[in-house]
Amino acid sequence: MSRVPLPYTQKVLDLFRNPKNLGKLEDANVISVAGNPACGDMITFYMKINDQSVIEKISFESYGCAANIATASIVTEMIKGLSVESAWKDVTWKKVTEEVGGLPSVKFHCGILAVGAVKRAIRKYYEQKGSAPSWLPKELTFEEKQALEEEELAEKLSKKLKAADEK
Repeated sequence: MSRVPLPYTQKVLDLFRNPKNLGKLEDANVISVAGNPACGDMITFYMKINDQSVIEKISFESYGCAANIATASIVTEMIKGLSVESAWKDVTWKKVTEEVGGLPSVKFHCGILAVGAVKRAIRKYYEQKGSAPSWLPKELTFEEKQALEEEELAEKLSKKLKAADEK
């Protein structure tokens, strides 16, 4: 049985081979993880947000496919230097998909996961501060919900596999 490679754009392949802002950020003041290694896609974002609520630095670590690494990389480029509010409001999974030149439909979840992880980091930042701005919705966004669902699905799958191994 032969496998047909996914039709990735040149930009996705370039970002996969040479990701921007890769690695742990030692002076991060907020860290967010989304995904689950059991399902194959996981992203950790490290952010340094300054006193003016600007994303001064951002980096990531990723475990996953080319689309996962490319979308995480492009998200760091898109939001570095933005206010937290602009990053929240202006960066969507559709914009991320456009920025990488498109993704195969089976890989849209990678852009959703990347944006979900960033939004979770922003939400966590305000939780740490003890107060949320009025523009931050109380309800989870679509991307946050999707990231959470992926984690829960992977956890259920992992438990089923462990149970099957024990039989």
